[in-house]
Amino acid sequence: MSTATTPTIDIHLTEKAAEEIKRFMANEEDLPETAGLRVRVVPGGCSGFQYSLNIEEDSRSGDFVLNKHGIRIFIDMFSAQYLNGVTIDYVSNMMGSGFTFDNPNATGGCGCGSSFSV
Repeated sequence: MSTATTPTIDIHLTEKAAEEIKRFMANEEDLPETAGLRVRVVPGGCSGFQYSLNIEEDSRSGDFVLNKHGIRIFIDMFSAQYLNGVTIDYVSNMMGSGFTFDNPNATGGCGCGSSFSV
């Protein structure tokens, strides 16, 4: 007798990234309590894939829904295979500020840091 197991995914969100996401969401008008951050991998960039972050009002059918630092995170099935174990951080320095991704699944990347290959 075999038992089917549901795939799992986990990503890490630093406190700094969580603070920035909460700040951004607080500035959005009329967001429902079901709102969260969609983290996706989309084809593109100079290395084949790039990351996408969007605020959405609710999860979609088939999404993984995680709760990190009080933020709901939505991840679709396609993106999940590339995002398991990723750490999302927010950095601010003389060169600018933005979200960074430390992806243990990536086999390569580009100088801009916004795309990767597997």
